[in-house]
Amino acid sequence: MHDRIAIVGAGQAGAALAMRLRAGGHVGEIVIYGAEPHLPYQRPPLSKKYLSGEWEAERLYLRPDHYWRDAGIEVRSGEPVVAIDPAARTLRWGGEDRPWDRLALTTGARPRPRPAGFADVDGVYELRSLNDVDAMRARFSPGRRLAVVGGGFIGLETAAVAAGLGMVVTVIELAERILARVVCARTSEHFRNLHAANGVRILEGRSVSKVLGDGAVTAVELDDGKRIDTDIVLLGVGVLPETSLAEQAGLRCDNGILVDERCRTSCSGIWAAGDCAAFPFMGEKTRLESVQNAIDQAEAAADDMLGIGVPYVPVPWFWSDQYDTKLQIAGLNRGYTQVVSRSTGRGLSNWYFKDEDFIAVDCIGDAQAFMIAKRLLAGGARIDPARVADPDIQLKSLLA
Repeated sequence: MHDRIAIVGAGQAGAALAMRLRAGGHVGEIVIYGAEPHLPYQRPPLSKKYLSGEWEAERLYLRPDHYWRDAGIEVRSGEPVVAIDPAARTLRWGGEDRPWDRLALTTGARPRPRPAGFADVDGVYELRSLNDVDAMRARFSPGRRLAVVGGGFIGLETAAVAAGLGMVVTVIELAERILARVVCARTSEHFRNLHAANGVRILEGRSVSKVLGDGAVTAVELDDGKRIDTDIVLLGVGVLPETSLAEQAGLRCDNGILVDERCRTSCSGIWAAGDCAAFPFMGEKTRLESVQNAIDQAEAAADDMLGIGVPYVPVPWFWSDQYDTKLQIAGLNRGYTQVVSRSTGRGLSNWYFKDEDFIAVDCIGDAQAFMIAKRLLAGGARIDPARVADPDIQLKSLLA
């Protein structure tokens, strides 16, 4: 194949798609377009080892500069693609129209708009990009105060890093419990207790009505009128799929760029993958925000572009590192009706069932349970919740 392939989005999905295309035998032009002034890099360490200072920026890069040159993959960075024209087969970048024969959108996600009442003052941050973290971590030092708005994974990982650096940390979560959107109450409770043991104050069922400060943030005011003094505010209230280019080009979108099981959009010659894409999974339109999906779906899209594609049917998985604790999630707990807990000397796991079907697991410090659960999910196995809960039964026996 000698046609020109353009990839809009230089994150994990865009890089994975380009590498798969070249490894799969595509000999034509491959160009990755990225808005950020960086080579493709991994985002999960941003709120963990990079924020803490344990990693330098070079360790974030998915491949060194010479890899892209040697592979014949051009990375054009530092400016966004501002328009795509499916009819003309062009995109607008750097003030010029650039031609393509086939196009992949791996545009990722963007932070939700700032809530009303958040003044545009110095010291308020989102954490989505390398530049975001560079700006914020320069202010992290022992004794400084951090208010985290949102008790999701990004907020809690940032809180853990800040607490480890000796900062005074408060997490403010609108829902009745942290991580309410993604895990069961038992998993939430474990991480609430973990943060409390490390000196982090967590306020649940509360929201921030406004940020206070004249030029620089000094405090946040809660919906009950309470004031929390702070030097830094992190907004961790979630993301939205970046669909603006797709919408402008007339592609079908609904909480993501709509694709089929082969990652094809509603427009012939255009594929989409990663955080920006919504695909059919378990009978519902689904959009996943994870490294696993970014890589696997991008590779599925590349395979389809190479003419060797098969339907994308993943076993979703995800992880979060907080302090010395690792949470690993497999499956998707959407619509669960029962949670069964299992505690061993290794750790804790919460197993989700939808009626009689095993659909997901949260594993806290139990890598063996995570690996076994992934195999069970991949095979569509029916398992007895009572056997899962029984500590005298070896999980490996469930694979038989």
